Amino acid sequence: MKTTEIAIIGGGPAGLSAAISGASSGAKVTLIDRNYSLGGQLKKQTHKFFGSQKQYASTRGFCIANILEDELKKYGDRVEILTNATVLGLYEDKVITIEQDKQYKKLKPEKIIVATGASEKFLAFPNNDLPGIYGAGAVQTLMNEYGVKPGNNVLMVGAGNIGLIVSYQLIQSGVNVKAIIDAAPQIGGYLVHASKIRRMGIPILTSYTIKYAHGKDAVEKATIWKIDENWEPIPNTEMDFDIDVICISVGLSPLADLLWQIGCKMEYIPELGGHVPIRDDNLETNISGIFIAGDVGGIEEASSAMVEGRLAGLCAAKSLGYYYGDYEEQRKDLIDQLISLRSGPVGDKIRSGLRKVII
Repeated sequence: MKTTEIAIIGGGPAGLSAAISGASSGAKVTLIDRNYSLGGQLKKQTHKFFGSQKQYASTRGFCIANILEDELKKYGDRVEILTNATVLGLYEDKVITIEQDKQYKKLKPEKIIVATGASEKFLAFPNNDLPGIYGAGAVQTLMNEYGVKPGNNVLMVGAGNIGLIVSYQLIQSGVNVKAIIDAAPQIGGYLVHASKIRRMGIPILTSYTIKYAHGKDAVEKATIWKIDENWEPIPNTEMDFDIDVICISVGLSPLADLLWQIGCKMEYIPELGGHVPIRDDNLETNISGIFIAGDVGGIEEASSAMVEGRLAGLCAAKSLGYYYGDYEEQRKDLIDQLISLRSGPVGDKIRSGLRKVII
């Protein structure tokens, strides 16, 4: 059985940042990711980030992934990277089981950072299994990683940040976005994104949901209808769109299976996207030595995930005795960055959710 000091599960923005932070503090880290390359959602993101320079403001997501990976490689033998490696289990004795290249492996770390991210939610409606109905992440993968147009005429379901950003990327790729609909009475994403969409003549219809997907071998048409304040459909409000793609962007759920398995205390917090682990200010769960970072602890932007990763890596290394004189200064700076990212009306929901899970 192999050993390491800090094992990090997930090589997206949070996991990469945690590995950099842990390694820079002096710890030996093992970064595990099920994909063939690191970066996670960052690899799909062609838009420029908000935030401050510390969160790579004005840099495109896929460029940030490359920056983080290059930074991690500076630490040489202190870092082990396992790609195409799926974590199968996380056990009470803190042994991690892994399948990599059809081989079964065990890893025994001293500390573990779970940065597994989130999975996409989906919608139930008739014929929702027709070819041509995708989650927003799949559409981003096709376009931004492989350069493949998912179709020619798209109905976007969801007006949160992801739905708005992916709609804009579709338009940039020459795809006709017929409309964006959202069941909520108001747009959920940043108005700056919505304004760009509206300036291009794309209607954003709030209080609408999808009623039916039409087609035999693939989606050919979608019927939507309006809903009232009780989320009940209003008869005779149907509208039809001739489309070949329905893109579903209705939110994310924390991917916390491994935390459930090892017995972390979990709470259902709607403001954070679902069941999330209780944690302290250092992002350590109720189980000593198990830390979390990123969307697995609550759905936020990638900027927050990167800062949380840095904080988890710093604190995990500190718990092993690796730290420098400016540890408290570094920790305070990271916490201040998170406070700034979660400030204002946009962060109300996140702040409310976090008050329920921080011990």
